[in-house]
Amino acid sequence: MSSAYADEIPQACVGCTMENARETSNMMLLKDIPISVWTDKKTYEHSDMIMVEGQVANVASGYPVTITVVNPLNSIVTVDQITVADDGSFETTLNTAGAMWKYDGTYTIKANYGSADKKNSVKVELTGGVAYSPGYQTPTSSKQCGASEISADGHCIPFSISGAVVTGATLNTDDNSIVININARESDGILTVTPSKTVQDGIFMILVDGQEWDDVEIVGNKVTVMFPAGTEQIEIIGTFVIPEFGTIAAMILAVAIISIIAVSARSRLSIMPRY
Repeated sequence: MSSAYADEIPQACVGCTMENARETSNMMLLKDIPISVWTDKKTYEHSDMIMVEGQVANVASGYPVTITVVNPLNSIVTVDQITVADDGSFETTLNTAGAMWKYDGTYTIKANYGSADKKNSVKVELTGGVAYSPGYQTPTSSKQCGASEISADGHCIPFSISGAVVTGATLNTDDNSIVININARESDGILTVTPSKTVQDGIFMILVDGQEWDDVEIVGNKVTVMFPAGTEQIEIIGTFVIPEFGTIAAMILAVAIISIIAVSARSRLSIMPRY
């Protein structure tokens, strides 16, 4: 199986996996690097699953590995924290089906362990999607969200998650909701979302995979959802969600048309002869 490695990883280890690395001297090469990360392939199509594995040289109890994925637009696709095993190994799965994964090109998967100097990265190529050209900006917004924010239709929403990876998010103006797609692993997890009141307000209901969910905590605009393994979608419903630009434009246009009709009618009345 071909593996894609960061440039810093010795070339003698290219092509190895965690299983055969333990059986060869390649493991000694990995030990010379504070943290290493690799994938099962170098090239993927959209909707593929990316298997990410890695190794930490010196395990620090209680510290997870933070995985950050950046797309060709230099926007953060997803962030997740991975538990490190006693032997220093870690692994996770990334689903490329989300909206932030739609562009063809180079995606950088970064791994960080505790401090700024304990980091590594690997690059993979995605094909068969939307062609990307340098300098292109998404039509919804050029704003880049931070590592602890979800991008939903151009709006950045603070979040944290354990036991799953966020693959994308959208705003549903019909239901006044935020729809968050996740890829949950084999264990249960927790998602915390804190949208600003300019994005969503009056949160009163949570749906997990389309079913009303009770295992939640809502405090103002902070929502904490305890979800089971295998969950794919969480929807946060409120009394308000910010409309997309197109909706606002339509409302403005409607008001303008009504105003024009009113002014025109008044003008016709003013020029009609009176007897």
